[in-house]
Amino acid sequence: MKILVAVKRVVDYNVKVRVKADNSGIDLANVKMALNPFCEIAVEEAVRLKEQGIASEIVVVCVGPAAAQEQLRTALALGADRAILMETNDELSSLAVAKSLKAVVDKEKPQLVILGKQAIDSDNNQTGQMLAALTCFAQGTFASKVEIVDDKVLVTREVDGGLQTVSLNLPAIVTTDLRLNEPRYASLPNIMKAKKKPLETVTPVALGVCTTSTCKTLKVETPAARSAGIKVKSVAELVEKLKNEAKVI
Repeated sequence: MKILVAVKRVVDYNVKVRVKADNSGIDLANVKMALNPFCEIAVEEAVRLKEQGIASEIVVVCVGPAAAQEQLRTALALGADRAILMETNDELSSLAVAKSLKAVVDKEKPQLVILGKQAIDSDNNQTGQMLAALTCFAQGTFASKVEIVDDKVLVTREVDGGLQTVSLNLPAIVTTDLRLNEPRYASLPNIMKAKKKPLETVTPVALGVCTTSTCKTLKVETPAARSAGIKVKSVAELVEKLKNEAKVI
């Protein structure tokens, strides 16, 4: 079984993001970038399936700038076999990314595609579902457990009422939730080996994909600062403030 894992380059989750002075977007100058945490979970799940003897090859793919090779090398150090960078400097919408990934799916023909359920920068939670629609693959989203049984994928997913298990015919697309696994740390020997693993660079145009976005960012603003809280001495005082000051009751 060949597994394709899509990953994304995002601002490191420990970094406090800053808005540009002209409010046109996020200031990425000299900001530490990292592999999206949900994508790390997707890579880890693919590696575990390979360790179980289920997967024969893991291919990681990223749609983004040339600098995203760093995140692809990280995925290779975690256990992926080879990487593909669809290099573009365009501001990509979820649909543009899904179209780009479909071109890679058509080229590689994987039996299973694993993605993080969302990226921590845009938080759209759309790419996996859009890719499933474009490829007509079965999909299991928000996976907290993945099992391969015969020619099917059993995906336990988190829903409002608890847990739901769905059975998907291969090929299929799975998006990962936080509780699926805990990603490993890349060892130094694996980091060194990752430098020699194949990394192919292509462009969306070469694969016949148009990445022109149908959405345009008009303005980005820093959230308004929250005022400090206060302490009250009694329930009666709390009710009075909620009623007359906060006006929520």
